[in-house]
Formats: sequence, structure tokens, C-alpha cells
Amino acid sequence: MNDLDDARRQVAECGRRMVADGLVLGTAGNVSVRVGELVAVSPSGTPYDRIEPQDVSVVDLAGQRVDGPHAPSSETPMHLAVYATTGAGAIVHHHGLHSAAVSTVVDELPALHYYVLQLGGPVRVAGYATYGTPELARSVRAALEGRTAALMQNHGAVAHGDTLEAAYDRARLVEWLCALHVTATGIGTPRVLSGEELAAVARRRTEVPA
Repeated sequence: MNDLDDARRQVAECGRRMVADGLVLGTAGNVSVRVGELVAVSPSGTPYDRIEPQDVSVVDLAGQRVDGPHAPSSETPMHLAVYATTGAGAIVHHHGLHSAAVSTVVDELPALHYYVLQLGGPVRVAGYATYGTPELARSVRAALEGRTAALMQNHGAVAHGDTLEAAYDRARLVEWLCALHVTATGIGTPRVLSGEELAAVARRRTEVPA
């Protein structure tokens, strides 16, 4: 199995994992893995339980399909924009309920837990734009500056990493942080960690192995 074949397998398996973890419904969300100048990406409009590695689309960095029987995800422009401006090796986009809900009410996810540091800091919300458009790709790219994850207004969440496993862990963390936000605000007015408090945690992490 070559690297591209392995990437297509990973994409297919990750789609099923998103369904099992409740991060997507139907054909929502998408996953991609970069292999050099090519990107393996979820096919458009295909239920995840029917996607086999050979069904996964392969595009070049300009978005042209070079392999696969199906059109690539409509969100491919967003994935390519992220690859163009980061060192990402993989991207996960999901429609987790808590992520989608929180994206409708805040411009930035407050730092209720120091876990936000695993994503580069408080999670920004990319301004709304129609899915699959260059406008959305630009909005997400801006929200990800200095971050490895972002929310997408009235839409969902996106995360990237060196590997698909890292990207997926961050995507799940965004959902957890959003669930924390929903839970805390349902109880009362949550206390938000200050920049100084987050900086102290960051220093602590360099001093003491996790």
C-alpha cells in the first residue's frame, strides 16, 4: 500500500468514526489527508457507511480531481485554503451539535478551560458564508491564523493537524469545549480564564511533562 492508498483508507475510516462519535449526520462534514501535491478528500454526497477507500476522491492542490469515481466534497476549497496557509497534513470538518450551537451565539469560544491551549488559544468563530464558497474558505483561513481549530458560524467546526489522528483529536476537543460552554452557561455565568492565567498554564506545561 502506497501513501496515497493509505490516505484514502484513513479518510474512509475517519468518516465512519465521525458518525459513531455523533459528530455528523447523513453526509455532513468532510475529511482530508494531504500526500505531497495531492489531497485525499471525502466524496460529495455519499453516506459514510458506504465509502470505501477506492471511493475517496483525490484532487491536486488546485482542486482538480485526478482520481476517484465521485466528485470531491463541496468543502474542498476550504480544505485547500487551509493547506495553502498551514503545515497541515490532515483536516477534519464536522457538524457536532454543541459546536454548531455555540457557533451561533459567540464570536470566540471563551476560555473556560485551559485545554484551549491545545488548539493554540481561545477558539475563534469564522464569519458565516455559504458552504463550498471561496468566501467561506477565506473566513476559515483567517479564523485559523495561529490556531489549529476554529468554529464556523451557524455551521460547525474545523481542525487540522500533522496527522489525521491529531486533527481528529482536536476536532473532538472543540466539541468537548463547546459542550462545556453549553453546560456552564446553562448553570449560570461561567468564569473565564484570563490571558495571564492561560500564560501561566503554558509556562507550567514547558516546566512539567504532561
